[in-house]
Amino acid sequence: MLVYTHEAFRGHVTPPGHPERVERLAAVERGLAGLQVERRACPLGDEAEVLRCHPAGYLARVKAAVPSEGWAQLDGDTFLSPGSFEAAMRAVGGIRAAVDAVVSGEARTAFVAGRPPGHHAERETAMGFCLFGTVAIGAKRALDHHGLKRVAVVDFDVHHGNGTQDLLWDEGRCLFASTHQMPLYPGTGRPEERGAQGQVLNVPLREGSGGRAMREAYERLVFPALEAWEPELLLISAGFDAHADDPLAGLEWQPEDYAWLTERLCDFAGGRVVSSLEGGYDLDALAASVAAHVGVLEERGR
Repeated sequence: MLVYTHEAFRGHVTPPGHPERVERLAAVERGLAGLQVERRACPLGDEAEVLRCHPAGYLARVKAAVPSEGWAQLDGDTFLSPGSFEAAMRAVGGIRAAVDAVVSGEARTAFVAGRPPGHHAERETAMGFCLFGTVAIGAKRALDHHGLKRVAVVDFDVHHGNGTQDLLWDEGRCLFASTHQMPLYPGTGRPEERGAQGQVLNVPLREGSGGRAMREAYERLVFPALEAWEPELLLISAGFDAHADDPLAGLEWQPEDYAWLTERLCDFAGGRVVSSLEGGYDLDALAASVAAHVGVLEERGR
C-alpha cells in the first residue's frame, strides 16, 4: 500500500495549546513504524482540484489571509500560519495522487497522512481546524476526472463531517455515510439530513456508547447502504478522536474497533480504498489507532 505525507505539513503551525498541532505528525509516524508501506511525497495540489468543491472567491480569500508571520484566525478554532496554505495544498495533492494510484490499479489501498484536516470545511467556510474539503475533492476527482459512476465516502471521525456533507450534498454519484457522536460539535448530522438525492446517511452515536454500539450501527445501517450502493472506490475520512482517551469527545472506542471497522470497509469497492487523516488529538491514542487502521490497509493492499 501507499502512504502519502510531506514535511510541509509541519509548516502548518497552530497556537500553543491548540489540539490540532504539529506533534500529531510524530504520533502518526509512530503508528506507521514497522508497517510495510511505500512512502510517497504529497505533490503540491493544483488549485483546479480545490475548485472542484470550493468557489474561486473562497480559495482567494484563504490564500490572501495567510500571514507573513504569527497567526491569522479564520474562525474560533481555525488558524493560518505562514506555512498553512502550502500544507493544505499538499493535502489536496496527496488525495489526488492517492485516488489516481488506486483507481489506476497501481495500488489497492492508500493513506494520506496530512494536515490540516478537511471534513469540516464547507463550500465557503473554513471551520473546525479545516481549510479545504480534501476527501470530497478526492471523490469529485474520481468521478469527474476518472469517470467512475459511483463512489462512497465513509467518515468515522467522532465529529460529523459537515463540510463533506455540504460539498457532496447535490452529488448523486457519491454516497456519504457518517457515524459521529451527538450531541457534539458542529451540531449537524441528524438522520433526517439525507442529501439532495437521498445519498447521505447520518448515524449519530451516544456519548459513552463504545465500540459495540458502533459495530451494531455499521452492521445495521452503513454496511447495507454500501452494499446497495456498489461503489467503485471507497474513501475514508479517518478521524481517530472517537478513541477512549481522546480529550475532545467520548465515544470510548479502542484500537481494535478501528481495526475491525477498517477490515469490514475493505470488503467494499473491490477493496479499492483511499483513507485520509482527519482528527485524533491524544497522541498515544492517535499512534495506536493509526497502527490499527493502516495495518489493516497494508494487509488488505498486498
